[in-house]
Amino acid sequence: MKKIFRVLALALLIVLAILLVNTLMLSSKQVPAQSITEISLPDDVFQNLSKAIQYPTISFSEEAVPDSAAFLGFHRFLKATFPLTHEKLSLEKINDYSLLYKWEGSDTTKKPIIFMSHQDVVPVDQPTLGDWEAGPFDGKITATDIVGRGTMDDKGTLMGLLEAVEKLLEESYQPSRTIYLATGHDEEVGGANGAAAIAKHLKEKGVHAAMTIDEGGFLADGLVPGIDGSVAMVNLAEKGFASFKLIVETNGGHSSAPPRENTIGMLAQAIVDLENNQLPYKLVKPIDYQFEYIGAELPFFKRIAFANPWLLKKPVLEALNAHTTTAPTIINGGVKNNVIPTVAEATINFRILPGETIDLVEEHIKSTISDKIKVERSGFLTNPSTVSSIDSEAYKTLEQTIRNVFPSSIVVPGLVGGGTDARYFYAVSDDVYRFYPIRIGPDSMTRFHGIDEKISKENYKEIIAFTYHLIKNYK
Repeated sequence: MKKIFRVLALALLIVLAILLVNTLMLSSKQVPAQSITEISLPDDVFQNLSKAIQYPTISFSEEAVPDSAAFLGFHRFLKATFPLTHEKLSLEKINDYSLLYKWEGSDTTKKPIIFMSHQDVVPVDQPTLGDWEAGPFDGKITATDIVGRGTMDDKGTLMGLLEAVEKLLEESYQPSRTIYLATGHDEEVGGANGAAAIAKHLKEKGVHAAMTIDEGGFLADGLVPGIDGSVAMVNLAEKGFASFKLIVETNGGHSSAPPRENTIGMLAQAIVDLENNQLPYKLVKPIDYQFEYIGAELPFFKRIAFANPWLLKKPVLEALNAHTTTAPTIINGGVKNNVIPTVAEATINFRILPGETIDLVEEHIKSTISDKIKVERSGFLTNPSTVSSIDSEAYKTLEQTIRNVFPSSIVVPGLVGGGTDARYFYAVSDDVYRFYPIRIGPDSMTRFHGIDEKISKENYKEIIAFTYHLIKNYK
């Protein structure tokens, strides 16, 4: 018995030693910040963003026709607001509403850079209007913020990018690389007629960029326990997106004599089965980078879990939502309270982890629920994107610029759960990254697509300054 205890004690000591060594070896991945020249921005930039918000460029659905008055009015506004950009850069319209600007570089041997944004915004729920600080399309400017739909998603980025380009042109700056500004008009409904068409157009012209950058990353303030400063999330990839309809068809009947298998009951059981049997959490790229980059900045005892994923990864993976998620989003069935319906259906949305596919999710659904339930793919579907490199010159320039402009932040490569237009640009770019420095904190997460969307004046100037320096750094 003593021998067994000695063996167990020795095994425990070995495990503790491994945990300790791994933790001590997990060192910071942050590059040193370099000094930069601060740029001066007039308060006119707030007025410009305010006016941009006043154009209700709303995407309602994939089938809805864009509001030409809103979009074309917005285009006229951009031309008037950024005269040098429209004089010095060439502009093509794609499918009437998407815009592709080209800033010719001085060295045609260098691969271009593509900066993305989108013009469209999501609708506002009418019952929530009274909960807004100001009308969602008023563009109100307060002492601290610009309020309105699109300030965060994504006219703040779009206008910030154009403000940076206009300022550089005012300084007679000439990029060595050609720079494209691609702004779609239907990102909020999948981007098929906007970003996808722009990417196809670029491919047909033989354009292949060193890098594309889009929304989808941000400065996280107070969202990572154990880290006091900002975490700059540079997302290298995005999860896939797929929705499936579960359809139950029966003979129905009278509610006074319900059958053993009730139409709605069968559907409810299928939903419960899927929620209780979700696809597993996995440590895949680029999530493994988050272990290394975040872990190195944490206090010692928290760092242990990040430094030893072989033993302690489960709670971290759960916190990072590192699996294919399952979310029932729509349910229909029934016509009267005493009639068992003949048909009931539900839509289940999945955000698919890199390494998994739409086909795998469909197989998972069919193996989990009753074979009496029909499973159909529904609407827009896309597999997870490719994972971009952190070793490229383009990434290192992006990383260095973030550290220069935000020296107290830590840069972390990661994975975005939502979808972006960037997914379409892998065919025309070596790498695709998702980051603009919109600040997100515990009190602002719900403002995306939600009530009282707004951006602080300080943060908006940070977006302009960051983009200005990033363009200059891509030499």
